[in-house]
Amino acid sequence: MKIIDTHHHLWDLENNRYPWLQTPIDHFAGDYSKIRRTYLISDLISDASEGQYDLVKSVHVQAEWDHDGDPVGETAWLQAVADSPEAKGLVSAIVGYADLAASDVEESLARHAAHPNFRGIRQMLNHSQDNAGLNFIDRGDVMDDAAWRDGYRLLANFGASFELQVWPWQLEMAARLASDVPEVPVILNHTGMPYAKNAAARRQWDAGMRALAESPHVSVKISALGMATPGWTVDDIRPYVEGTIEIFGVDRCMFASNFPVDSLTSDYTKIWAAYDEITSGLPDADRRKLFHDNAVRYYRL
Repeated sequence: MKIIDTHHHLWDLENNRYPWLQTPIDHFAGDYSKIRRTYLISDLISDASEGQYDLVKSVHVQAEWDHDGDPVGETAWLQAVADSPEAKGLVSAIVGYADLAASDVEESLARHAAHPNFRGIRQMLNHSQDNAGLNFIDRGDVMDDAAWRDGYRLLANFGASFELQVWPWQLEMAARLASDVPEVPVILNHTGMPYAKNAAARRQWDAGMRALAESPHVSVKISALGMATPGWTVDDIRPYVEGTIEIFGVDRCMFASNFPVDSLTSDYTKIWAAYDEITSGLPDADRRKLFHDNAVRYYRL
């Protein structure tokens, strides 16, 4: 089966700066020391070669390169990786970082867009009023902030999508953002991040996903469902895989590995084999969309 991995990371800790990897933090996934090491395109190719799935293209999503430095430096580095023979056609699309509320955000977006594989921006918006350990942004919920929205709207000027990463309790706010600014394509990361696995949390996730799905320009990457669950099984993630496909439809869903972060609890092949098993009853054409064709469309590969 030919696959496109729509969400992975690379990092070079010897030559680039990633504060969260080089100085340990209290990570919501627990002990993440296993991934606090350089992970290059050769490592991804090696991990992907161990199973029966043929990785033909990939989407690199920003890996929290030092925000105090130049975020376009990550995109420039990744473009050089993509252009190298070693990449074998991977890093086919690049999602960079920008602070959409910054005064120079338009300049930053223009510099990102000068790289041919650039496709969009991820600024992680995960925020919790109750648990500071779940805050990935220090300014609270910014999706209703006027200055931040001005920067968000600029994405349309560069043909860029927004990679939305929020917790389930933020999905309805995200749905308002998507509805208010339909000119910016939105790609939801990590299946809406269903953090807690109980009935009330599942209902909250379901309601938020349905609200977000009402905007036709929103698609979703099914990924990271085992990131913080050692020993996860196919049945653990099945409700969220099937639920997402039911809510958004086959045409708006894609699969991803979230490697090497998900290597904390899994190997590369186990993730794709789980998606394969869960979707085995779908028509072949639908499976091709989920594993390959939708990624070609949404990331213009």
